[in-house]
Amino acid sequence: MEFAADYRHVVAAARNERPGRLCIYEHLIDDAFIEAVLDEPLTELAAGGPADLRRYFELYCEFYRRMSYDTVSYEVCITSILPGGGALLGERAGPIQSRADFERYPWDELPGLFWALAAPRFELLAECLPPGMKAIGGIGNGVFEVSEDLVGFEKLCYLQVDDPELFADLYRRIGDLMDGLWETFLARYADAYCVARIGDDMGFKTATLVAPATLIEHVVPQYRRVISRIRAAGLPFLLHSCGRIFDIMEPLIDAGIDAKHSNEDVIAPFDEWIARYGSRIGLFGGIDLDIVCREPPEIIRERVIELGSRFRQATAGYALGSGNSIPDYVPVAGYLAMIDAARDLRRRERA
Repeated sequence: MEFAADYRHVVAAARNERPGRLCIYEHLIDDAFIEAVLDEPLTELAAGGPADLRRYFELYCEFYRRMSYDTVSYEVCITSILPGGGALLGERAGPIQSRADFERYPWDELPGLFWALAAPRFELLAECLPPGMKAIGGIGNGVFEVSEDLVGFEKLCYLQVDDPELFADLYRRIGDLMDGLWETFLARYADAYCVARIGDDMGFKTATLVAPATLIEHVVPQYRRVISRIRAAGLPFLLHSCGRIFDIMEPLIDAGIDAKHSNEDVIAPFDEWIARYGSRIGLFGGIDLDIVCREPPEIIRERVIELGSRFRQATAGYALGSGNSIPDYVPVAGYLAMIDAARDLRRRERA
């Protein structure tokens, strides 16, 4: 039977309601990976002119349709336009190290820089969405990741002790920036999106990256602002955050998150996420990326059928996918085995 996309299933899962069929979801799928599956020059097209960019989005959306997703995951990251940025991934100090750096940073220029990059992409995405599909995502990078990019993780830890007032001002200013960007995004592109999402990795294998109290005091209030705006626009909000962040989940739920993505079995089995939060928020993912990367396709298929069936029955708002994302090093055969298993689960439900 030809797959007919229907984004409303994902909306239901994000609102912790049982969708009419099993949803499939990925936070991100790397362009190079999609290129390998489609055998099309996706990365070259992304760097080309307007005609190439349109073709990029046609192929990008077609991949999600062909893989039987109901939504297309797409975001434009704030860190891609930050002057002097790069500390988030570059393991170096960022452009803000002092009060003087903070005061002279071109905050007022950032919205213009962002929309110059993002607007053409969001517009083409909206035009290329296949029938029945909407997008999930929006403005990439969360509050903590932006602070890391502007200061650097190690320097950020020093800043909290050396200049706590500047530390607090930094997060308020990032909140102002994000709130303004989301306001514009929702006014222009809410019709093309069905779920708003922010990715903000705030943890690692055993704990949050900084003390939970720090995140609760400085980061969560900024999320409360943005989530309130998103929900007022009629969209549910999905938070993607890697790591063991149990210590801040209650404040995040109180701030309004509708759903959560990202899990790794070495941190906690997905069953634990369901036991803790499944009655209150949607939970996406569940398939540890290690399984998809390391096991042969026949084992992946068996494991995904076993886990997906269990998670689908255990909680209402569930969407199946990897616990993280699909970077370019994921074996194509392993990913396709996961997708085939999800399709099989759908067929079994119809039987």
